[in-house]
Amino acid sequence: MLAAMIAPDLDLAADPAELTAALIDLESVSGGEGPIADAVEAALRRLPHLAVHRDGDAVVARTELGRGERVVLAGHLDTVPLPAVPGARGTVPSSWEEADGHRVLYGRGATDMKGGVAVQLALAAALTEPNRDVSYVFYDHEEVDAAASGLGRLQRNAPELLEADFAVLLEPTDGTVEGGCNGTMRFRITTTGRAAHSGRSWIGDNAIHKQADVLARLAAYTPRTITVEGLDYREGLNATGIGGGVAGNVVPDTAHVEINYRFAPDKSPEEALAHVREVFAGYELEIADLSAAARPGLDRPAAAAFVAAVGQEPKPKYGWTDVARFSQMGVPAVNFGPGDALLAHTDDEHVSAEAVRECYRALAAWLTD
Repeated sequence: MLAAMIAPDLDLAADPAELTAALIDLESVSGGEGPIADAVEAALRRLPHLAVHRDGDAVVARTELGRGERVVLAGHLDTVPLPAVPGARGTVPSSWEEADGHRVLYGRGATDMKGGVAVQLALAAALTEPNRDVSYVFYDHEEVDAAASGLGRLQRNAPELLEADFAVLLEPTDGTVEGGCNGTMRFRITTTGRAAHSGRSWIGDNAIHKQADVLARLAAYTPRTITVEGLDYREGLNATGIGGGVAGNVVPDTAHVEINYRFAPDKSPEEALAHVREVFAGYELEIADLSAAARPGLDRPAAAAFVAAVGQEPKPKYGWTDVARFSQMGVPAVNFGPGDALLAHTDDEHVSAEAVRECYRALAAWLTD
């Protein structure tokens, strides 16, 4: 394969932290994942114990040992665009610094999520006979619209490659298991009126003023905390944008507010939609996006063994991640990866070498003990 022959060489036997640096140096802003996918595919095809599949810029490598259980380790290859701020350290190529006696790696994707991808690749190379069959999933287009997701494409084109008893998504969690995730819904409420010159405002009907009731309902709303399988998921209903108006001397005839609802995994998307329709009774909701939540599935044997290997109390995942896609397929999933999620997408994105190594050690212990 020509793409594999010209792909940069990745040393999967290297220190996972150094492998993270090599991955950062392969710029892979969403839409430009080809070179890193080529490199990942080429490196995995050199491993005789894995069966490798390519779908667009997604790569899946699987052991076929006939174990009684199969788990997925998944991560996305793309990053958000590079920082526009001159001198930002969270860019490409990567750079190392010393901080409080620790080696710290700076670069775009250090936390989100090339540290996790490096751990996947290092495990794929080192574990020739894991105690469970493992599917290593590397996919494209996670940082853009959900319709373009490489994981979603795999679900459509080759769902059998994603079948498993349990999945771990190596998104940054600071080395803590975060079970499941909240669902998310984005919608717009538009109010209308009648335009008029502001000097004769009594002739018009101000659409912006009509948003007062919508905003009052939001301000009065009390979000709930809901316990699901022992984890407390905090919900949220918030205005995230507002717009309207034509000119400084015109009473506006239209205005809108953008609203985001984060809902716990105790409810389906349909139930979440019914809830917001109840809150905003009398208004038409223009739904822009609706993504299901994911239950943590911590009662599954593989999940219990994983939590024991990590040795930390699991926490809920408040944001939406691709664990929800696995949950929709009937595969319980958790988030677990190196790095602080609050550093993702920042101008000084970074991860410590030890955080990457500790993530590797925890997963290796789970898959070998």
